Amino acid sequence: MFDPREKIALFIDGANLYSTAKAIGFDIDYKRLLKEFQSKGYLLRAYYYTALVEEQEYSSIRPLIDWLDYNGYKVVTKPVKEFVDSAGRRKIKGNMDIELAVDAMQLIDHVDHIVLFSGDGDFRSLVEALQRRGRKVSVVSTLQTQPPMIADDLRRQADHFIELSTLMQRVGRDPNERPPRIDDEDDEIGDDDY
Repeated sequence: MFDPREKIALFIDGANLYSTAKAIGFDIDYKRLLKEFQSKGYLLRAYYYTALVEEQEYSSIRPLIDWLDYNGYKVVTKPVKEFVDSAGRRKIKGNMDIELAVDAMQLIDHVDHIVLFSGDGDFRSLVEALQRRGRKVSVVSTLQTQPPMIADDLRRQADHFIELSTLMQRVGRDPNERPPRIDDEDDEIGDDDY
């Protein structure tokens, strides 16, 4: 599936990968994920796409975004859009499909193999366009959930389908490695802490 002479680019739909990994019961270790694909060929670039709620004082995803940005990933973000649906409910929307597709098409002349971490069927047309330009495309998602997290037409279009659960041992984070949660009252620094 991978040729060690290939130039590889990873395109990670952050929200989709998070949901997929959570659905099959593990956390992604992004350092191990990079190493896994660096061992497969020449990893040219690893993109991570996510939408952010801007007015939140603290976002649980912010530490991950900062870590990725400093550790070999090209992080692409945009603010979520808020709207009120027809029933009067406040909704948020943060789709990154267009940004991912544009970046993939811009990088096409510099890579041999694109690995897409998403099961979103909207990417089928992108995969087809990349293939028409002679690029190999692997899609990472799962069939282990009910319903599957990958759209059938995306899986059929891809050159290779990689079942995320088969990567669990190599890119999963050991639950014991997760830092302990700090309660708010323990988070304050007193004079004794210096």
